[in-house]
Amino acid sequence: MPPALSPAVPTAGHSDPARPRSALGKLIITEAKLLLREPITLFWSAAFPVILMIVMGLASSAAQADLGGLRLIDTYQPTLIAFAATGFAVQGMPTALATYRERRILRRLAITPIGPARVLAAQLAANLALILIATAAIITTGHLAFHVPLPGNGLAFLLALMLTATAMLALGLLVAALAPSGRAAGAIGAVLFFPMMFFAGLWIPKATMPHLLQQISDFTPLGAAVQALQDSTTGQWPAPVALAMLTAYAIIFAAAAAKFFRWQ
Repeated sequence: MPPALSPAVPTAGHSDPARPRSALGKLIITEAKLLLREPITLFWSAAFPVILMIVMGLASSAAQADLGGLRLIDTYQPTLIAFAATGFAVQGMPTALATYRERRILRRLAITPIGPARVLAAQLAANLALILIATAAIITTGHLAFHVPLPGNGLAFLLALMLTATAMLALGLLVAALAPSGRAAGAIGAVLFFPMMFFAGLWIPKATMPHLLQQISDFTPLGAAVQALQDSTTGQWPAPVALAMLTAYAIIFAAAAAKFFRWQ
């Protein structure tokens, strides 16, 4: 077991119900510290979207008719938020959890009062926090450097963001459940990442996609996420179909992860 996890494991003789809660808090802090020690994950999921924001801001100063009178950077901000959420949830987290199982860490925790389920909770909490921080960095950079408007409907934006994060984290748990090793989890995450980001509009803005691709995008997890985030950014309430798709994906992925997840 890595030394970093040792302080969070209470002895079996303690029955104080406060100890598991305290252990969960320590595990969340520990998992967050471990995530911060992964420079590739942090760069790819947090720094790279901000860099893309800056590049697009410098390259797209004029409004474009085919984007509904918006600048390229205005339409890309929701896509970059989806990028960050997917990077942490579908590529970083599954690799960590599958590696824990591969090294029998989850199995060892099963005989302690902490239990392996709290490791899952700590991973989810730590990655959700990083998704929120990355989102704040993207929004702040866009607004301060390139005058990208702040979300016009804050409540709707928060709802869309949380549904996006929940769906992606649930998908990440499913990848961790199915992957036989940490290396395999990373490969599966990468295979999922690129087609999902295509339909999110990373390479071709969704507004300029052919009509058929736009329709397909609406029914993909990140296509629905970007639509909901874009609607709330412009001050509207997201389309019910987008929110329904995100909710459905979150439930389906979570249920499948619960069914197939193995502790050893």
